[in-house]
Amino acid sequence: MIVLIPAYEPGPHLPELVAALVAGDPHLDVLVVDDGSGPAFAQVFARAEAAGAEVLRHDRNRGKGVALKTGFVYVVRRFPGAGVVTADADGQHEVADVLAVAAELRGEREDPDAPMILGCRAFDGPVPARSRIGNGIARGLFRAAAGWRLSDTQTGLRGIPAAMLPWLLRVPGERFEYEQQVLLHLRRAGFSAREHRIATVYLEGNESSHFRPVLDSLRVMLPVAVFAASSLVAFAIDAAALFVLQGLTGLLVPSIVAARLLSASINFWVNRRVVFMRRGRERLARQIAQYALLAALLLASNVVWMSYLTGIGAPLWAAKIVTELVLFLTSYGVQRRVVFGPAASAAAAGSAPSAAALPSAAPPSW
Repeated sequence: MIVLIPAYEPGPHLPELVAALVAGDPHLDVLVVDDGSGPAFAQVFARAEAAGAEVLRHDRNRGKGVALKTGFVYVVRRFPGAGVVTADADGQHEVADVLAVAAELRGEREDPDAPMILGCRAFDGPVPARSRIGNGIARGLFRAAAGWRLSDTQTGLRGIPAAMLPWLLRVPGERFEYEQQVLLHLRRAGFSAREHRIATVYLEGNESSHFRPVLDSLRVMLPVAVFAASSLVAFAIDAAALFVLQGLTGLLVPSIVAARLLSASINFWVNRRVVFMRRGRERLARQIAQYALLAALLLASNVVWMSYLTGIGAPLWAAKIVTELVLFLTSYGVQRRVVFGPAASAAAAGSAPSAAALPSAAPPSW
């Protein structure tokens, strides 16, 4: 079992954390990735090594996502079959909680479908306002985008079964947004997660955290916004094409059909490549067929709703908005669960590359 700790300009808690983990469980190996902290922090990492950690080093700051991937590559190559517990270097995770997640993950090692263990904070007690508000917003956006509830979407304490590591190396993201991307795409990749309640800890008002409230909140929320943006873009294209074609021809139903064919083609490409990260050719024909069937059903519903609403005197723009709102949730849910759902990626998740074929996430100093 490996405890992986990405660290950028860490405080004095890091060597203490390493020493406590080594003392708490002699079967744990602690791996620290120095994400380009620089000479000023060399002594902190030296003390971490003296406490029992192995330290990998980036030549410059590359971001938390890259640091995690560097650790994952190293684990897959040096410790094949080992599970990984990721923990933060800023003292936000109590040693007892890290050890508890490791123990829970160890108990699942014989299960081929073992879930990711997520150490979730309760956010009660003296929690900084930026963290309380930020996590509240993130929880709502995450549930809307991912389709499942998670009480702590920004937790860095995660127990990761060995079978997930090759997939994690393919998830895009370099900085704080990487961890959010993992959660957003976890179930679509055929995996699952389970929460483990942990203490909520903020040392010195959370001053050692490098999570910047404005910039990094935008980065964390960006993957969530992509889901909504894809549908909004399709809606804009569909609406613009409808108004132009209807104005040119005066024919409502043919204009609806042509506009929907155009927007659906673009929406399929964006959803497959960007939103749901299906970039290979596996199941492409089936996805096209399923999406086409869904589009046809939605088109029929669109025609019915638009014809009815305009027939009773509703303006075209109002009929369009009402119709799209009615059909949006159905379309999104079916695409998420069926067209691009877990079944669509099970083959990809199961055909993980060998350790020799894994990419180097960054050129660390080993």
